[in-house]
Amino acid sequence: SRMKRLGMMLNSSRSQRHLALIDVKGFHPRDVTVVVKDGKMTVSAKHKEEHNTAVAKTCNYRKFIKEFNLPPGVNEDEVTYSL
Repeated sequence: SRMKRLGMMLNSSRSQRHLALIDVKGFHPRDVTVVVKDGKMTVSAKHKEEHNTAVAKTCNYRKFIKEFNLPPGVNEDEVTYSL
């Protein structure tokens, strides 16, 4: 699976600079929020789609949150991320 491959990439990385790889497929970059605070990194995403037809209104809502403890000695101000 894709998540298994991402996990293998993270585990095989020889660099101590990577904390996590997260699959955010299906979310636009503006849907994703990353917060680093109190020794933790929180990645969250929300997406809502509404469709109106002559017969009905449908709504699709997706949300996830993942939280990680930062390794000891990591300066919160130096944590970066990319999408």
